[in-house]
Amino acid sequence: MSGGWGFAAWLMLGGSTVLLFIGMPVAFTFITINIVGAWLYMGGEPGLVQLARSSVSSVTAFSLTPIPLFVLMGEVLFHTGLALKVIEGVERLIRRLPGRLAVVAVVAGTVFSAISGSTIATTAMLGSLMLPVMLARGYHPVLATGPIMAIGAVDMLIPPSALTVLLGSLSGISISKLLVGGVVPGVILSIAFVVWIIVRVRISPELAPKDDTEVQYSGWARWQPFFAYVLPTLSIFAVVVGALADGWATPTECAAIGAFATMLLALAYRVLTREAVLKALKGTAGISGMILFIILGATTFAQILSFSGASNGLVQFITGQGLSTAMIVVGMMLILIFLGVFVDQVSMMMITLPIFMPIVQSLQIDPVWFGVMFLICMQLGLLLPPHGLLLMTMRGVAPPQVTMAHIFRAVVPYVVMSLVLLAAVFWFPPIATWLPGLIG
Repeated sequence: MSGGWGFAAWLMLGGSTVLLFIGMPVAFTFITINIVGAWLYMGGEPGLVQLARSSVSSVTAFSLTPIPLFVLMGEVLFHTGLALKVIEGVERLIRRLPGRLAVVAVVAGTVFSAISGSTIATTAMLGSLMLPVMLARGYHPVLATGPIMAIGAVDMLIPPSALTVLLGSLSGISISKLLVGGVVPGVILSIAFVVWIIVRVRISPELAPKDDTEVQYSGWARWQPFFAYVLPTLSIFAVVVGALADGWATPTECAAIGAFATMLLALAYRVLTREAVLKALKGTAGISGMILFIILGATTFAQILSFSGASNGLVQFITGQGLSTAMIVVGMMLILIFLGVFVDQVSMMMITLPIFMPIVQSLQIDPVWFGVMFLICMQLGLLLPPHGLLLMTMRGVAPPQVTMAHIFRAVVPYVVMSLVLLAAVFWFPPIATWLPGLIG
C-alpha cells in the first residue's frame, strides 16, 4: 500500500483499531478519528463544518426508525412479565426429553428472538430465570449455561433485530431482505442446538439428572399456556415477517406494527402498567441513544475514508491481487471472526464495512448472501472467548458456583455449530437467499 491513500488507510483504520483495543468507547473512538480525518483530508475548518452536517443527516435517516421500535418490543415483553408466561407455556409442552430444561431454554429463547430486538436482554433474562432452576435440579454448569448464551446469539439472526437494521443501514443492503434472510439460518441453529443437547445428555446422563418431582400436566392444562401466551406472541412475529416477505410494508412500518401489537397484547393481559411502560421506554431510550451515537461516528468515518481515497485504493489493491471471488469472501469472513475475539459487533461493522462493501459491489457478490454471512460472523463474535458480550452477560447473572472456565467450556460446541452453519451458507447460498428472494 503506497501513496497518500495508504497513509490515510493506516491512520483511519489503524488509529480506530488501536483506540478500540485500549478501551475507548466505540462512539468516542470514531468521533475522535473523524475529527482528525476531516481536518487532514477535507480542508481543515470547512471539513469540520461538513463533518457536523454529515453527522446530523446520518442519524436523522428514516431507515433507522425500526431500531427503537424493535428494541421497544423486547423491553415491553420483559418488563410486563409476558416473557415468564412464554417460558411456562414452552415448559409445559416439552416433557420426558433428556436435558429437558436446557431444551426449554433454547425453544423459549427462539420465541423471544422472534419478538425481541436485543440479544443481551434475552440472555440476561433466561440466565436469571432458568439458570438457578437448572443448577438446583443438578444440571452441570456447562450444560446449563451453554444453551442460554447460544440462543441469545441466535436473537441477532431472527427478526426483529436492531443490529440487522444497523448492518443494512450502514452497508446499503436491503434491510427487509436482510431481516428475512436471517430466519432460515436462525431456525437451523436452534434445531441443531436442541439435537446437540439431547445427544449430549444421552451420552452423559449425569450432566442433567432426571427430575422425578416435576409436575406432569396432561390434556388442556398442558396446552392452555401455549395457546394463551406462546401462540399470540409468535403471531406478532408472523405478522412482522409476513408483511416484510410479502412486501406490503417497509421495515419501519413492520416495526411500528410489531411494537403496537406487543403493547396491545400486554394490554389484553392487563399487565401494561404505568411502571412497566416507563421501564420499557427508559430501556429503549438508553439502547437506541447508544446505537444512534455510534451510527453518527460510523457514517462520517466511511465518508472520510472515501474522500481521502483510502477506500478506492484498498479496493483496487485487494481486487488486483489475482485472488478468486471465493477466496476474497473467505478472507473477509476470517477477518470478521478474528475481530469478533477482540471487539464488539458494532465496532466490527464500523471497521470493515467501508472497505468490504465497495469490494462486494465491484466483484458483484450477492449483497444479501454476504450480509447474512456477516450476521453469522457477528453472532459468533458474541460467543467467542475471552471478551464475547454474552459470556460477560452470563457471568453477570450467574451464581458464584458458575466459573468463567465453565462458561468458556459451555460455549465451545455452539461456536462449532455456528462455524458449520457459516460454511453451509458459503457453499449453499440459498440457505440465506431463498426466503428474501420471495419478497414482493
